[in-house]
Amino acid sequence: MKKHFDVVIVGGGMVGAAVACCLGGSDLQVAVIETQQPEAFSPEQPHDLRVSALSIASHKILETVGAWQAVEAKRLCPFKRMRVWETAGDTTFNSDDIGAPELGFIVENRITQLALLERLTAFDNVELIMPTRIVDMAYDGHSAAVTLGDGRVLQAQLLVAADGGQSKIRQTVGIGVTGWDYNQHALVIYVETGYPQQDITWQRFVPTGPQAFLPLPGSYGSIVWYQSPDEVRRLQSLPLDRLKAELVAAFPDCLGEIRQILGATSFPLKRQHAQAYVKPGLALVGDAAHMINPLAGQGVNIGLLDAAALAEVVLEARHRGKNIGDVSVLRRYEAMRRTENLKMMTVMDAFYHSFSNDIFPVKFIRNLGLGLAQRLSPVRNKVMRAAMGLEGRLPKLARGVSL
Repeated sequence: MKKHFDVVIVGGGMVGAAVACCLGGSDLQVAVIETQQPEAFSPEQPHDLRVSALSIASHKILETVGAWQAVEAKRLCPFKRMRVWETAGDTTFNSDDIGAPELGFIVENRITQLALLERLTAFDNVELIMPTRIVDMAYDGHSAAVTLGDGRVLQAQLLVAADGGQSKIRQTVGIGVTGWDYNQHALVIYVETGYPQQDITWQRFVPTGPQAFLPLPGSYGSIVWYQSPDEVRRLQSLPLDRLKAELVAAFPDCLGEIRQILGATSFPLKRQHAQAYVKPGLALVGDAAHMINPLAGQGVNIGLLDAAALAEVVLEARHRGKNIGDVSVLRRYEAMRRTENLKMMTVMDAFYHSFSNDIFPVKFIRNLGLGLAQRLSPVRNKVMRAAMGLEGRLPKLARGVSL
């Protein structure tokens, strides 16, 4: 009942499945453990409520590992423009300004996950165990073993925790976190619009919190309404016709006609960062390592960069004949990602806090900054490239280079 793997990945969501795809086709024996089987895709299905704005870097990672074709075969919505404004300050980013066909893609999380899981079936060295559950874990400071519900024991030279913000693996091995709640929730509303598919995503800042629109394929969109927890609870309790009326009254005219609300959900805003990403024989990726303010939609993107960086480090160590679970190897991954992630988290925090108060000098400066960004092309283009995941220390896969 015991089986040895070089790498065992706990969590087959987008980031965990991406780690496996990045290692697919290598001489490493890889297992992916996932508790829930995602629902199969059908074009007739309504859009899922949870979507992500995948950056160009994420697109390159998925394309290079062979999963992007399955995303395109299902559905996605490319966007070329991104508008950010508050009263006087107004900035619009356009991919044409840097010679790119798009800034990114709005994709349902389940579609990205399904595309990655489908890709895994092509790799002889990857075993997907789904659905299953972990009933026990042993970690001796060098390697790990997990016991599944059916009694099987998987031993790993390297255990990868991709099991989310409340990671049981992270807690079991004693890695702490620092972070805080923002005392604000995001209400996500799935709507049918009175106009065809859009190519723009926008965000307006008001004293109660940001208001955002994400285009979806066809005449649909995803609206994100940031509010206090009590106000989100009140809005969610309303009948859909009354929620629609409040939505139309609160949002700007550029929202356009909303024919109907098709669904809504909410989640709290939280920042959390693991105090370490690695231990001997162990690495954290994605939300298990960091949870970021969703303001700019970078959570999934930095998680996919984690996946690409970890695979790059592990495969390089393997090619050199090194122990892939050695902490000196894994610290190279931590060095590649922890500072970059902290930088992104800090920028998002500064952005969030500067736009979350109505103090006149701060309001004046931020509006001035948005106005200057619109007029100064180098500044605007630099911000655009950062949002596309094209700045900073990028893993090879994010540059379209195969491992």
